[in-house]
Amino acid sequence: MLVATLFSLPLTAATAAAAPVASPVAAPYCYEEPSQPTADVSDLKARFTSSNWMQTLQAVYQRRWPSGQALAIAQAKDPYWNQFVQKNSFEAFAESMMVAIHEETHMWDLDPARSRWNVHTAAWINAARQDTVVPLHDGFPRKEILPLIKDRLSDSMDGIYLRDRTQGDYHLQGVTAELNAGLTGLPAVTVLQEYIKGVGASNSRDIAATNLRYLLLYLRVAKDRHPDYWAKIKNEPKLRELVLTQFLRTAYWLEKSALYTGKLGSPNADKITTTNYAPENIAILEEFTGRKVRTDTQKNCTT
Repeated sequence: MLVATLFSLPLTAATAAAAPVASPVAAPYCYEEPSQPTADVSDLKARFTSSNWMQTLQAVYQRRWPSGQALAIAQAKDPYWNQFVQKNSFEAFAESMMVAIHEETHMWDLDPARSRWNVHTAAWINAARQDTVVPLHDGFPRKEILPLIKDRLSDSMDGIYLRDRTQGDYHLQGVTAELNAGLTGLPAVTVLQEYIKGVGASNSRDIAATNLRYLLLYLRVAKDRHPDYWAKIKNEPKLRELVLTQFLRTAYWLEKSALYTGKLGSPNADKITTTNYAPENIAILEEFTGRKVRTDTQKNCTT
C-alpha cells in the first residue's frame, strides 16, 4: 500500500517523500573540567597528619580538582587506599596521589557491579560524567600492536603491557582501563605539582601519552587484521564516544601539565604525542568516532 500511494503522488511530492533525511551535524566539542591549581591549600598542609589523610585528600581536591574529590568520596571505603597513599609528610602524600588516584580509578571502573571483563566496561571520566556498560565485544591480545611501534619512546611500558606474557594477552578492556586510570593519575598530581619533590609521579605524562598510543594502534590493528571485530565496535556509539572523549581528554591534561615536564614526565611524552598525531592515527580516530579533531593549539576540541 505504501508503494502504491507513493507512486500515485505528483512527481515533486514523491521526490520529497523519498529524499533521505540528513543526519544532524554534531556541534564542535571541547573536553574541559574544573580545576584551580593555584587555590590556597596551605592550611590543609599545615594540619596534615597520618590519620587525617582522607579528609585532607578530599579537601585539597575540593579546592583544586573537584573530580578528584568526587572520586575519593565514591571510593572512600575502599581498603586498598592504604597500599597507595604515603602519609609521612604532605609532600610525600601529594606525590603518591598519581598512583593512588590511578589505582582507585581502576577499582571504580572494574568493580564487578559495573564491568564484566571483555564484555563491557565502565570509566570514571570526571565528577560530572561516569560511563557505564560500554560494550567491548572481547577483542584480541593487545600485544598485536607491537609491530606498529617503530621507536623506543615507550619501551619501558611496552615491556610491561605488551611484551609481558600475561599483560600482553589483555584485550581492549586492558587498553581502555589503563588509559582511563592514567587520565586521572595525571591531573591528580598536575594540580599539586609544587609539592612534588621526588620521582614518584615522574612518568605521569608518559603514562597518558603511551596509553593513548596503545588505543590508537589497537584501532588500526582491529581494522586491518580483525574486520569482523572492527565492524562490531564501530557500531557501538558508547564506545565511539568514550574513545573520542579519551583522545580529547589526553590532549587537555597533557597541555595543562606541559610546564612540568621533568617533574611529571619525561621528554618522551611529547615525542609520543607527536606520533599520536601522525596522519594514520588521526585518520583511524576520525573514522572510528565519526568526528574531526583539531590538531592546532586546541587539541582538546573537535571541529
